[in-house]
Amino acid sequence: MPYKYKLAKNYNHFQDILIDIENIFLKSGNSIHKARNELKTIEIKKTKCVVKSFKIPHILNRIAYSFFRKGKAQKSYINALKLQELNIETPEPVAIIEFFNYKLITTSYFISLLEPYEFTIREVFHHTVSDYQEILKQFTKFTYEIHQKGVWHVDYSLGNILISKQNDQYKFSLVDINRMKFVDIKEYEGLKNFNKFWAKDDNDLILIAKEYAILASLDEEKSIKIILEEAQKLKAQSNFKKKIKSLFNF
Repeated sequence: MPYKYKLAKNYNHFQDILIDIENIFLKSGNSIHKARNELKTIEIKKTKCVVKSFKIPHILNRIAYSFFRKGKAQKSYINALKLQELNIETPEPVAIIEFFNYKLITTSYFISLLEPYEFTIREVFHHTVSDYQEILKQFTKFTYEIHQKGVWHVDYSLGNILISKQNDQYKFSLVDINRMKFVDIKEYEGLKNFNKFWAKDDNDLILIAKEYAILASLDEEKSIKIILEEAQKLKAQSNFKKKIKSLFNF
């Protein structure tokens, strides 16, 4: 089957394994996430990696990704390199490979190094880790700093920020980065990037709004209003979609 691939510097010795990644992925039982796409931990050349398999797109996207736009694996790879340039933490990219049938993309894979972490931002918002308020403050600072660098993570959500502690500071690392924009983020707009965290306690979002307002020199009350309204708006949209699906038995 025809294919296209890219290897990051220092990983040229992965080429022979990369070409056989479909078989290796199917035989591996180390799945760590499975939904629309699947992630598995796989040791390649004595190096622990995470391999993300993107499902076959529907026909319109197959045409688009084959001829007009970059596919999800490519975007993940490109965005990872861009984040590295900006000194923003993300698992080190290793390679991508896309397979084609009749010149149309089928499966694709993005490979990165396995990055150790202690928990995700989900545990912070669920209050299952100690010192969660301090972590939220540091997370807000991290978010403000990446916004200052023009980074907008479209899928900025509970499972997509890995966290580890280094002395008294927390390190935040971005994953699931195929949908990302590099744009100028103005004033209050950055607050809307917190709308997918599904905080059980509005006080968490209020804390974030206050911290972000201090960092960006914004009005505190307006910041709180925006962050709460955006979160409620997304919840309402999600609940509406669930009702529609239940009505039509999707």
